[in-house]
Amino acid sequence: MTVYDPEALTRHIAQQITLLNEHLTIAPPRQAARILGQVLDPEEGVLGRLTTLMATGSRFAQDRATAGVLPPEVWLALGRAANELNNIGLDLDDHAEDLHRLSQAPAVAPIPPVASALVARRHR
Repeated sequence: MTVYDPEALTRHIAQQITLLNEHLTIAPPRQAARILGQVLDPEEGVLGRLTTLMATGSRFAQDRATAGVLPPEVWLALGRAANELNNIGLDLDDHAEDLHRLSQAPAVAPIPPVASALVARRHR
């Protein structure tokens, strides 16, 4: 079993996310859709795992706030972050099929896509 320095691991993960972002900015549409689909996958994706990490951080902060070592606001802020990330993930789940469809689309569309207004209503 490999033992990791958690701080070095955190820096490495952040660097990998930066590299992934750089790939995403230049990726062709199908590949970009596949990348986003994997990032947003509720079971194995980055967003879900980051949400879990924030929930774990919130429990850590709760224990420390209860012991008087951290202000309760830290616990509440981490809890809010976990909840918001979870809500964002739920909102994005509604669009997973659209990303999947784009990732499977032919490289050249036979009919040019029609642009739509970038106004969307948020629903829950």
